[in-house]
Amino acid sequence: MLESRLVRIGHSPDPDDAFMFYALAKERLDTGRLRFQHLLEGIETLNGWALEGRLEVTAISAHAYAYVSDRYLLLPHGASVGRNYGPIVVARHGFDPSELRHKRIAVPGKLTTAFLALRLCLGEFDALEVPFDRIFDSIEQGKAEAGLVIHEGQLTYSGRGFARLLDLGTWWQETTGLPLPLGANVIRKDMGEPICLEVSRLLRTSIDYGLAHREEALRYAMEFGRGVDTSLADRFVGMYVNDDTRAWNPESRLGLERLLDMAWERRLIPKRVRPEFLSG
Repeated sequence: MLESRLVRIGHSPDPDDAFMFYALAKERLDTGRLRFQHLLEGIETLNGWALEGRLEVTAISAHAYAYVSDRYLLLPHGASVGRNYGPIVVARHGFDPSELRHKRIAVPGKLTTAFLALRLCLGEFDALEVPFDRIFDSIEQGKAEAGLVIHEGQLTYSGRGFARLLDLGTWWQETTGLPLPLGANVIRKDMGEPICLEVSRLLRTSIDYGLAHREEALRYAMEFGRGVDTSLADRFVGMYVNDDTRAWNPESRLGLERLLDMAWERRLIPKRVRPEFLSG
């Protein structure tokens, strides 16, 4: 009899990740010899943990992958991809986006893809790092003049009285003609191919289960939404858990390659990186 194996999975406490991992978190699947422990942390914390190789499997920003590609493989599923939408920049009052490079902008971490995309768009700017769920507060408290918003804040900003100045997913689509890969799931290479493939199959099955049992998975996902009702939660999950999540297709893979290439050309990442996916 094969010995059981503990696999620690890190993901964000937000509705799309919760939806994606619902079947595993609530033990809706037969995982055989594998036991899963879920650790929920903000994406920038997970990015930092990935630098240390702390978890066997984790959600990370596509930007952070450039720093951990020697240790982790991209899983062929689990991507969060923006198709003409993505992280947004908001402010209390509207002004021309060309002025943003002269403003202090609250950002949810410098390893997030949102931050990388904004650097590609604006160049240098004054960034104030705060937790993703404190972006609105930072503007209201006068600590920043604008904020870079990820997760469900992309849909709830107007209810907090903010104006959208820039959508980075739209900017990226207009600039490259490609979707913007924002997040990915990765698995540590030292686990060995048989375990990696087994874990990958279960994670893909969890995504499929959520999509096939949308109502119950959405109820679970709403526990992790801040200020969202059922309609908004369903809309947000639909934006980031879909066919792009079930499998990285050629277009989204090309979007990731372009993102990493542009980041290297502008010396925003330490080395040129070619995405390496688990195959099989």
